[in-house]
Amino acid sequence: MTTRWLTPDEQRAWRAFIAATHLLEDALDRQLQQDAGMPHLYYSILTNLSEAPERRLRMTDLAEKTKITRSRLTYAVTRLEKDGLLRRENCRWDKRSSIAALTDEGMAVLERTAPGHVETVRASLFDHLTEEQVGQLEDICTGIARALEGQDAPRPAPDEVPWRRRSSPCS
Repeated sequence: MTTRWLTPDEQRAWRAFIAATHLLEDALDRQLQQDAGMPHLYYSILTNLSEAPERRLRMTDLAEKTKITRSRLTYAVTRLEKDGLLRRENCRWDKRSSIAALTDEGMAVLERTAPGHVETVRASLFDHLTEEQVGQLEDICTGIARALEGQDAPRPAPDEVPWRRRSSPCS
């Protein structure tokens, strides 16, 4: 099998992508550590719970949504539980599963932290893009995610994208 080496254009795009994603993740982590004493991953866990019905998700579903292993999620949930930001509950319909539930204190942390987080996202990413580039970014990222997840489903219309319907201040 012949290796399909990156072209010079692809190599530059790849390196720019890696640099941008690392710098963006660092900026988000710095802001969240400063404002809430937590890394971006923990904030993502709390955000996913805030957007779930009754602010609860099965641990397996939460691991899938946050794209982390169950063992890494268990570690993070244990820390967030110690901080009083979420609690674990038994799953009534599946005895093998447990539920992560966002506490009122966890919701308050999200509501307090969300404005700074959104401002960091805006200043680090969206303030540097045109409206057309925002759409292109969505198309590119959606295509990559679908390919990596093995999905060939057609792209939903903008009003069908779940995160566009949400009014949560914590996204």
